[in-house]
Amino acid sequence: MVSRVLVPMDDSEMAERALEYALEVHDDADVTVLNVVGVPSPFMGEAVSIVLEEDVEEAAARRAAAVLDRAEELAAEHGRGIDTVVDVGRPGQAIVERADGFDVLVLGSHGGDVTDRLYVGNVAKIVFERSPVPVTVVR
Repeated sequence: MVSRVLVPMDDSEMAERALEYALEVHDDADVTVLNVVGVPSPFMGEAVSIVLEEDVEEAAARRAAAVLDRAEELAAEHGRGIDTVVDVGRPGQAIVERADGFDVLVLGSHGGDVTDRLYVGNVAKIVFERSPVPVTVVR
């Protein structure tokens, strides 16, 4: 029986589909939505600004707010409540580390544009290969 589901979520349509899938299929489970604010890297120019903030956790929470607000809206549309959490780090690694303690992980296969598909598709691959729990990838 699945009682705890982790859904990593960014602002992509595929992530929204993954959350909707989790809410529908695991209707009795506690669902936690995770947004990972990435650390700076050559592929994540936007994340560079986070290291300039005095309070990195607060800055990450501000950056994640729109995604987590959307997650809560989707859950409400399904008559459900969810927990939300923000991590800072490399998305694939942060998701795998957070997955321990959940029964299943549900994530979207990729983001929207070509850059997102290459990057987020890579995150999905990392998670799929390293997750300590079963992974459902939603397309």
